[in-house]
Amino acid sequence: MEGIEHRTVEVNGIKMHIAEKGEGPVVLFLHGFPELWHCWHNQIVALGSLGYHAVAPDLRGYGDTDAPPSIDSYTCFHIVADLVALIDSLGAEQVFLVAHDWGAIIGWYLCMFRPDKVKAYVCLSVPFIRRNPNVRTVDGMRAMYGEDYYICRFQKPGEMEAQMAQVGTENWELTAPWTGVQIQVAVKYITGELDMVYTSLGMKEYVHSGGFKQDVPNLQVVVQKGVAHFNNLEAAEEINNHIYDFINKF
Repeated sequence: MEGIEHRTVEVNGIKMHIAEKGEGPVVLFLHGFPELWHCWHNQIVALGSLGYHAVAPDLRGYGDTDAPPSIDSYTCFHIVADLVALIDSLGAEQVFLVAHDWGAIIGWYLCMFRPDKVKAYVCLSVPFIRRNPNVRTVDGMRAMYGEDYYICRFQKPGEMEAQMAQVGTENWELTAPWTGVQIQVAVKYITGELDMVYTSLGMKEYVHSGGFKQDVPNLQVVVQKGVAHFNNLEAAEEINNHIYDFINKF
């Protein structure tokens, strides 16, 4: 696909599949749920042709990357450790980070735990969610969106989704030391005006009333007209331009 190459790298005890193109500063793309590297194919081709080394992995448990059998192997620390090892394997001290959906959440964790590895972050759809020390993540979603919200529906005992939910509760407990943390990385947040994440209860107020800026001081916000959740696919050229214009400043 227009010069995209594929290979497998050893990172953090697993074999990770990556798609890549180009040479230069690394731009690392993180896919959402339930997606693969391919959701970034437009951006890989574009940035890989503009003097950057565009790299998109299948994250732990996805696609052609190893999927360890234990649910205990899927905490935010495991996934961030995979990314740190990947960055090191690429010979980069820092990367430009681009992420969407669930991958955006992982991107925020990377910025929290290892800001030294991220030169700048282009975040699509999911803003930084401030950790509530009094309410577990899934309990908060259940209270706000009800039992029919897809993440809440994953909680039913005896089903595969319930195992996924245990990881989410494990992350809430494990990230307690970062309660109240500010993200110091430079961030450009891009969302579609029709994205249901953006239109969810209280989200617009958080994004525009100063709460998001308080948590992420070096923040730019872009709202795309007529665009919904999958903005990297729906408005690929516009997203390509936003990414290039932002990272080209550093």
